[in-house]
Amino acid sequence: MTEEKKRNIWFVLTIITSSVYLLWRIFFTIPWNGGVIQAAAGIILILAETVTTLGMAELMVSRMKNKGCEIPLPDIPAGQFPEIDVLIATHNEPEELLYKTVNACTFLEYPDRSKVHVYVCDDGNRTEIKEMAEHLGAGYLGLADNIHAKSGNYNNALSYTSSPLIATFDADMIPRRTFLMKTVPYFLIPEKRIGLVQTPQSFYNQDLFQFNLFSERYIPNEQDFFSREINILRNATNTAAYTGSNTVILRSALEEIGGFPYDTVTEDFEVSLRLQKAGYITYASSEVQAAGLSTTTVESMIRQRVRWARGVIQSIRNTNAVFTRKFTVAARLSYLNAYLYWWSFLCRMVFILAPIMFALFGFQLVECGFWELLLFWLPSHLSYRAAMEYLSTNIRNIRWSQIIDTILAPYLIIPVLLESVGIREKKFTVTDKKKKRINTASARYLIPHGILIALTVVSILHFIRGKYGMALVYSSVILFWLGYNLTGLVYAVFFMLGRESRRISDRIGAEEKAEIWVRGICRAGLTEDVSEEGIGLRMPEMPQINRGEHFRVVVTTEYYRAVMYGVCVYCRRENEEGETRGFLAARVFPAEERDRRNWLQIIHDREHSLPTEIDPWMTIYDEVDRNVRRRWEQHRRQKRKNGEGVS
Repeated sequence: MTEEKKRNIWFVLTIITSSVYLLWRIFFTIPWNGGVIQAAAGIILILAETVTTLGMAELMVSRMKNKGCEIPLPDIPAGQFPEIDVLIATHNEPEELLYKTVNACTFLEYPDRSKVHVYVCDDGNRTEIKEMAEHLGAGYLGLADNIHAKSGNYNNALSYTSSPLIATFDADMIPRRTFLMKTVPYFLIPEKRIGLVQTPQSFYNQDLFQFNLFSERYIPNEQDFFSREINILRNATNTAAYTGSNTVILRSALEEIGGFPYDTVTEDFEVSLRLQKAGYITYASSEVQAAGLSTTTVESMIRQRVRWARGVIQSIRNTNAVFTRKFTVAARLSYLNAYLYWWSFLCRMVFILAPIMFALFGFQLVECGFWELLLFWLPSHLSYRAAMEYLSTNIRNIRWSQIIDTILAPYLIIPVLLESVGIREKKFTVTDKKKKRINTASARYLIPHGILIALTVVSILHFIRGKYGMALVYSSVILFWLGYNLTGLVYAVFFMLGRESRRISDRIGAEEKAEIWVRGICRAGLTEDVSEEGIGLRMPEMPQINRGEHFRVVVTTEYYRAVMYGVCVYCRRENEEGETRGFLAARVFPAEERDRRNWLQIIHDREHSLPTEIDPWMTIYDEVDRNVRRRWEQHRRQKRKNGEGVS
């Protein structure tokens, strides 16, 4: 039996067992005899379970259908490639951040480079950004007093440009040189009415889940699940979303829908909705072609998610996406799922509080016997967990979904509720992605999770008191959910405790040819990692070099060459498999402007080295143990630094 067939069997089995379970819950388990409040609470719990199950069922059906929805990249003659405007939107991002993106756009490959027009779209109207753009050979479109945020910025750019295709990039998103060659050909397929091609959102720095939980080697970026899984699955229903960057759009299609919309804080998502209503295909490709910066503080991440939640609800309402007959039934269900996803955080809170209410206060939300519960719930639960593993191709598992939802839930419930009842958020807030040397702890965001941990622990102790033998067996389902929820809450504590951020520039694994020159002696080696501030080198013959000593290093790749001046930070000799090799870590500085530009490309024009899948061998025990040990080590280092000593 093929893996695909096995996967589909699990999906069908899960849909059947979940449907049976929900029907049993709806018709036989609501505690009508417990009074109005208990019955209402029981109905809320069923609604939460239904929303979660329907969301997963829709994704499973999309996964089964998606194989036939992949569009092969066509081979297009060089002369057919049209002119394209590359628009880089910036509001108040610093020049050094924007420089890397503009620089990369000037290296984009194209059959005729004269057809590629790069523009910095700056609604801050800053002189220094204009000078930087012109210095790098890009155009500059300044805009003062913009009241329509990113939409106004882009619409202003559209009025000054005319190419049939438009590529959009956020200020921090650095494209690979192949970006245009991997996207533009889709628009030249005669039988396809392509309006937009979205490549995955990828990130070269650790996101907060990777960083704060000491998991940068074990889990992928949290947003990979949407960009590399969910959005691609939506090709099956033509509901793939425009995520604002790393995208190519057909100008005529954009003009047909009236440009970028103003009445939403997620103009990108609404553009894709309007294109689909106009009969265009919005296609999400699977190959990463650009990478940017994840948010670096908990506060900015929460603000970002609140904006996404409010914007998705606004855009679905603006376009009537769930009810319009211009969409297929499958597409409308997909958008219903997209709306209900933001209610999943309320569902997570319901799932956390439900067993607490029963164990601590005797508040009954489900009216059934123990063996009856096992008969209906256990097959659904086990098949659901197995199906989730097939659904996410090891980018996300059910445990990490629970952890992430638990961390975010307290801060998304009220904004989603307010937006759903028409109390709108109209202000567009640019996500802060500035890299700083800080501790990412966010104690004030820990309060809700701390309260829930206390309630859960008290509930467990209260519930098991005086129980022995079969009484504990009959209590096992409630204890299971209390323990399961407690795990997610413990991770939330670790997350909010943060971690000391020592580097502004992230190290990226890269094995490239290098030559170092020390006191006139040349030695060849390979880079191990690279960053904007430093380099790691391995050499079979290590030259005699002291800490703080200056040298020159030349790094050469297939496409770039950079001459750098280095200062030795660390040097050691290693014995690997009977061979003595040297390792050198150094700070580096470009010799000239040309070298700086090439060095940035050497760093960023590659597949980045952070994990793309969850490490299947990492258990809860390993992760908790790692967090405890690393935090204790961090505490000891800080005490030594402060001269306090550690007993």
